[in-house]
Amino acid sequence: MNQSDALSLPPATVPVAGRVFLSLLSRMAIGHLHVITPLGERLGFGVAGGLGAELQLKDWRACDAILSGGDIGFADAVRNGWVDSPDFTALLRLAIRNERELAPALSGSVLAWLWYGLRHRLRANTRSGSRRNIHAHYDIGNPFYACWLDATWSYSAALFEGDHDRDLEAAQAAKYQRIVDVLGLQPGMRVLEIGCGWGGFAEHAARQGIAVHGITISPAQLALAQRRIAAAGLQHLVDLELLDYRDLTGEYDAVVSIEMFEAVGERYWPRYFAGVRDRLRAGGCALIQSITIAETHFARYRAGSDFIREFIFPGGMLPSIERFSATAARRGLTTVEAFRFGPDYAETLRRWRAAFERERDAIVAQGFDEVFMRTWQLYLCYCEAGFDEGRTDVAQFLLRREP
Repeated sequence: MNQSDALSLPPATVPVAGRVFLSLLSRMAIGHLHVITPLGERLGFGVAGGLGAELQLKDWRACDAILSGGDIGFADAVRNGWVDSPDFTALLRLAIRNERELAPALSGSVLAWLWYGLRHRLRANTRSGSRRNIHAHYDIGNPFYACWLDATWSYSAALFEGDHDRDLEAAQAAKYQRIVDVLGLQPGMRVLEIGCGWGGFAEHAARQGIAVHGITISPAQLALAQRRIAAAGLQHLVDLELLDYRDLTGEYDAVVSIEMFEAVGERYWPRYFAGVRDRLRAGGCALIQSITIAETHFARYRAGSDFIREFIFPGGMLPSIERFSATAARRGLTTVEAFRFGPDYAETLRRWRAAFERERDAIVAQGFDEVFMRTWQLYLCYCEAGFDEGRTDVAQFLLRREP
């Protein structure tokens, strides 16, 4: 594919930001990109073969937003309808593969990066901050999540184990069963679940005679989880309550926490791990499932913010595998195993995205506007691309309490 000369477009028609942005695209070294400009022209960038994608520039203001705000600016452009793509996942994967060449467009300006980093740090996960941050995501309505989650109401990575013919419900059950098996849970054991969500793990474990005490700080999740447990007739084994992990007491045979750690915040990691340790009996184990980011990208990730933390999970913070294990060790928890299954999360997200798009009309009928729909479509694609490209991963950390 021959690269188009973006700067040959009439300067009077194409604003400076547009010319700079198109010039950056001419640096692409991997894959190929078709760009449709607001003028209706179709430009080609990159090289023939490999991964391809299409970017529809509907308003030149998108270029200024991207150059100044990086991926947050790109999200703003999507939300405003200034850009579109028939396959955002492919577009984002292509951007990751050309990260070095497209760095100015992906990172944004230094001032914007510092500003968004400050905004993120102001959303600290204090007790009140955690409730506010969680409410912003999980309490937007159970009917919304019902449209696209499977029957287990699981909002975390499923486990396909190489079998992509496995339906999502079965893959979620496989994830829960792996937790039961790795921890060696048996009937009569008492397990603490930090961040019980809509009760998926609690129900799965209780059906095997395992007692579960689950906590959440989302009133909407708690109400539905309690109804589900009651409908299953498992109230005698499952106790769910609205409680912050910092207020826990008691001792348990094991601790489980599935993708709640991302909402803790780095400042509170030591306290979280100390709480897990203190809740475990001597020699007991915990299984913490968490999304992770590569250690090579952690320093810059920590200092700034991104689309996910600005628009989806305020206060969120991913650990690297190395930092997770090191912080746990300083609080008396040894990492016995870190089972990674990032490609399975990419597949989980593909299933969620397909269901989300299939149920678009039903979601809109609940009162969600087009900005919300575009934001969530981008969110699902953004995460899928990250796991497909290995930028993010997910791991089940088996932690043992040291004497």
